[in-house]
Amino acid sequence: MDNRYLAQQICIGGQCVTGVLDPKIQTLGDLVNRVIQFLIPLAAVILLVVFIWGGYDYMMSQGSPEKVKSAQAKITTGIIGLILLLISFVLVKLISSIFGLGGGII
Repeated sequence: MDNRYLAQQICIGGQCVTGVLDPKIQTLGDLVNRVIQFLIPLAAVILLVVFIWGGYDYMMSQGSPEKVKSAQAKITTGIIGLILLLISFVLVKLISSIFGLGGGII
């Protein structure tokens, strides 16, 4: 694979073109790290909203079996999302340490 296409600046025939990414991003690992730094907190906020929504629906169900079941499904979905978020966080840390891509996302 030709790594020069991942660079922020490429010079061909004496003419240089500079990329629009942050100058701190020099490799594909840096780019993935930056994207993960954005996506994991976003997923955590969405997860919080799902838990609040499920809890609100549960409180407002007034004992109606179908509404309770719907609220429990939202809370269960939130728990599954939390588990997946934690697994993805651990996998990113593990892969970044294996390949030496810096300190990972922390």
